[in-house]
Amino acid sequence: MGEKIKLEIRNMTKLYKNNDGVRNINLKVKEGELITLLGPSGCGKTTILRTIGGFLKCDSGSILIDRKPIEHLPPEKRPTSIVFQNYNLWPHMTVYENMAFGLKLRKIPKAERHRQIMEMLDLVKMTGMEKKYPNQMSGGQQQRIAIARSLLLKPEVLLLDEPFSALDAKIRSQMREELRKFQIDLNITVVFVTHDQEEAMALSDRIVVMNKGTFEQIGTPADVYNNPVNKYVAGFIGDMNFIELADKTIAVRPENVLIHRGTRGGIKGKIRATMVLGHYSEVTVDTKHGIIKAFVSCENSNIFHPGESVSLSFTKFHEYDKKDLAS
Repeated sequence: MGEKIKLEIRNMTKLYKNNDGVRNINLKVKEGELITLLGPSGCGKTTILRTIGGFLKCDSGSILIDRKPIEHLPPEKRPTSIVFQNYNLWPHMTVYENMAFGLKLRKIPKAERHRQIMEMLDLVKMTGMEKKYPNQMSGGQQQRIAIARSLLLKPEVLLLDEPFSALDAKIRSQMREELRKFQIDLNITVVFVTHDQEEAMALSDRIVVMNKGTFEQIGTPADVYNNPVNKYVAGFIGDMNFIELADKTIAVRPENVLIHRGTRGGIKGKIRATMVLGHYSEVTVDTKHGIIKAFVSCENSNIFHPGESVSLSFTKFHEYDKKDLAS
């Protein structure tokens, strides 16, 4: 991934009549980077995606691709391509016709069109499906074709709006891996929108954590997970225990909670329950600060029994001021 800035958003504001939307957004996306806008419904992530794609007009500010302003251009004139969560394939066209549509508009000669379509079908492992109609395919297959159709247009920036949210968990995880592979192989710049933190962690070079139209934190998945800047980010990414003290909130990940038998020092409590979650177990402990969750290896979880008195210590934690506005 180079250091060249492919997409830049400068002081962009887009507000709706009810005053929701985004204000003074600034973002730089490097060439070949996959950046994810992550946040709950209504935080403004799709608004940003649609302004980049030209489906919404920004009220102020500018959007640049390769240092050229594009905010005045209609969607079809922008060097972007967008994939929505409902695929948007033409139901009356075959896979081949769906893929050829944009290339025809660009006046690509027939033989070259065919070559590019077959190459792209191979890339997304859909060779042999060209005569099928969308309703003859599974959701995962339709989504592959929708992404392939976008990639054929060789966009400078590919925009993906919750593209896997309609798929079941196993297919979703496969699609993420495939997207990441061909995104890296083709060195495509991608802006990805999701409300699913696991998806954001798995896919992204950097994550933009959003809240009510603003950016709370921008960083690598490891950064955002290990060093959340405030209580909002700490609570949004991964599992987190919050312990309220007089003027502070202590945030500690379950994997950083150690459970000691007996009640020597630390936070005292009683084992509530143990739940096996695969290669580790989740142990919940009742304390005067509420329920605290710990992750322990399956071998070790067998030694703790409901009702047993224990004490807790932390290997790592974050401390936030009660004055922290995001709390």
